[in-house]
Amino acid sequence: MSAINRTATWIAFNDICKRGLARREGFSRLATLRSTPTQSPIIATTDTVQRRGLGSSHVSSSIDLDAGKTKGKAKPVRSHAAASSLRRVAAEAQRSRESIVKGHGRRRRINAQAEAKDVTAYCSAESYSITKACGLLEAEGYETDPLETGLYPQVLHVRVPATRSATEPVAELGHGDVFVFPSGSVVFWDVDESLALKVVNRVLLPAAENVHRTEVEDFEYLVDAHREHSVIVGDKIVLATKPASGDATSASHENPTSTTLAKIAYSSALARSTKLAALENSLSHYFSTTRTIPSILSSGSPLRFSRSFILRKTGELLSIRAQLNLYSELTDSLPDLFWDSPHELGLESYYEALGRALDVGVRIKVLNEKMDYASEIAAVLRERLSEKHSTGLEWLIIGLISIEVAFGIWEIAHEQAVSRDDDRTRVLLETWLETQVAVKR
Repeated sequence: MSAINRTATWIAFNDICKRGLARREGFSRLATLRSTPTQSPIIATTDTVQRRGLGSSHVSSSIDLDAGKTKGKAKPVRSHAAASSLRRVAAEAQRSRESIVKGHGRRRRINAQAEAKDVTAYCSAESYSITKACGLLEAEGYETDPLETGLYPQVLHVRVPATRSATEPVAELGHGDVFVFPSGSVVFWDVDESLALKVVNRVLLPAAENVHRTEVEDFEYLVDAHREHSVIVGDKIVLATKPASGDATSASHENPTSTTLAKIAYSSALARSTKLAALENSLSHYFSTTRTIPSILSSGSPLRFSRSFILRKTGELLSIRAQLNLYSELTDSLPDLFWDSPHELGLESYYEALGRALDVGVRIKVLNEKMDYASEIAAVLRERLSEKHSTGLEWLIIGLISIEVAFGIWEIAHEQAVSRDDDRTRVLLETWLETQVAVKR
């Protein structure tokens, strides 16, 4: 800023010097014009020839003086126009130096001298209870919804101390913003990493449901006080803090509420991407545990998986698909919080722009296609489970039939043995009777 101030001071000093020289030149020529008519009567008292000869020179001198008058009068006008042009060029040059975004269209780029800040999103749970999270943050001494955006409970906003920069004095240390979303994501703007991890892993942990491995996504943003609308240039967010031309606030002061709403729009898109990354990791883990199934099937070997393993893998896949398509706003074109925000701020465009930059739509499509393939694997596992169950029932039935046949055989054999005993007894009885009859005779 000191180099810019020196440049502006030098341009203003050069402008003042030029204007002073132009005024001094005009005053000297006016004095010459006033002294010339006093000499013309003396020249007129000479003889005719001399008067004629001098008359021509007088005419030419008068023409030169008239031209001198004209030039002397026109000079200040040109100097004023030049000064205005210089001022305009100086103002444009200063704005160009202070502007963060250089170029236009596809050639836009970020000023290399601009200092970027961090915006980080964490996803460590399947969902957050916003009511419980609000109470936990207030217990830590943080003020919830300090700007009264009116978007609670779609999003919970608190302010914390900002990250200290190496070039920023402690007295000018500002604040960072924290946005908690019900989808299980938390977004931090210009907040120290240690404080962010404390909030995620300790403060908000009681409000989390189905905690999983923390997924982190980083982005960078810059604050531009000369823009009315925020943009995304490359992989950085340029956050505009200048009020719009129709805003009732002063043009020299930013509107913190509109800036915070823009942060909420970008945070919602970043939280959506982080949640999607967590689901992508869960699906990758699912594939790592089932990747041997296609090779086993191709080799013709039987699938030796337990019933509990098959049921667990089926449940994991259904949970991932439900989180993507049912229990969150990942597949919605616009989250519900944007219906409650002012339409003239254009927050939807911010949300969609960051979503395009992070390829959220393409990633959702690819994730659904991967889950279709995972569903085929789960179907194979279910068929194996059903086949195994059917085989068990068949063997049980075969066993019962075998037992029944065995009992039938035993009963037949027993009956035959009893029948043989009866025959033997009858033969013995007949023999004894015959013997008794013979004795009596």
